Amino acid sequence: MSIVKAATKAVAYTGNSAVAYAMKQIDPDVCAAYPITPSTQVVEEFSGYAADGEVSTEFVTVESEHSAMSACIGAAAAGARVMTATSSQGLALMWEMLYIASGLRFPVVMATVNRALSAPINIHCDHSDSMGARDSGWIQLYSETVQEAYDNIFQAVRIAEHETVLTPAMVCLDGFITSHAIESLFLIEDSKVKEFIGEYSPKHSLLDIENPVTYGAMTLPDTYMDLKHEQSRAIARAKDVVVQVGKEFGELTGRTYGLMEEYRLDDADVAVVVLNSAAGTTKVAVDELRRKGMKAGLLKPRLYRPFPHEEIREALKGVKAVCVLDRADSMSGFGGPIFTDVRSALYELPEKPPVVGRIFGLGGRDFKVKDAAAVIEDLFKVAETGKVDALTKYIGV
Repeated sequence: MSIVKAATKAVAYTGNSAVAYAMKQIDPDVCAAYPITPSTQVVEEFSGYAADGEVSTEFVTVESEHSAMSACIGAAAAGARVMTATSSQGLALMWEMLYIASGLRFPVVMATVNRALSAPINIHCDHSDSMGARDSGWIQLYSETVQEAYDNIFQAVRIAEHETVLTPAMVCLDGFITSHAIESLFLIEDSKVKEFIGEYSPKHSLLDIENPVTYGAMTLPDTYMDLKHEQSRAIARAKDVVVQVGKEFGELTGRTYGLMEEYRLDDADVAVVVLNSAAGTTKVAVDELRRKGMKAGLLKPRLYRPFPHEEIREALKGVKAVCVLDRADSMSGFGGPIFTDVRSALYELPEKPPVVGRIFGLGGRDFKVKDAAAVIEDLFKVAETGKVDALTKYIGV
């Protein structure tokens, strides 16, 4: 059992308020942001903390999300601890700069409040924004609850700034479902937050005139591929750091985090894989079906990039059928992005379970317990017959 060393305070916050409060406790050197629904409240509340002198952060107001990430990159090059927040089209407008932040190995931390991408315009939740950025070289942590979003922000700072990683990280939470829902959570004392995240001391900084460095220089075929190889190895190393930081966070708070959460998976015949808030809904369905004698389980990846393929394969090796629920369509004609990743990870198993993909909840469409139960009941038919009527399909249409 973990020993809770930090005093905690129970409060009721929305997801956005919890993220903004976590940023206040971190007190980054620089925050550059442009508001966009549904992440507006994060920036709004944090700018209030800055205006009231409750943080020492240099808050940079900009004219777009592209400019916001550009300012974050400039500040990171100068050796600052940097944070921001965005959603949907805002994240899309950052696209060019996401790759520059990761390629230059700047540990920027960003709250991503998930929202559908246009067109047609829609302000509600799905994961098309962060899934579009899944291969941009950013670490991605996903949050089921307000508490997880709050806790993940602190851990993202430690993970991104770890000397073996030095890679930007985004913390994802579901727009409106988590960002605007009021939930109870436990806050950590300010002094314990400072102790946990520590001071940021970059080895290289543009402001260190005694040890001059250059960022963003031209590279040609003799060096570009080597640098990308190093970047690839760095984000892969993040997996071990996520586990270590999650363990240390557990020693501090009693809330230990790993790469994923396994829910009633030990003796499960079938398993559902799903991210974020829909995992909570699916857990209720799992419990209901368990009471009927149906051995169902759930796997909720917390870390999606880098992709913990070995651990997911190990977690699912004993089940007879798997359904991967994606809140985004890869538009490849072959299901959602998590489906193809999980199916690929299980390919190495000597006895491969059937893996089906279902796309749900786009643009904020409700995903209810009965929807999750129907998915699981269909999965039992696959397990019993070995027959799959549709490898991938939309549900709820």
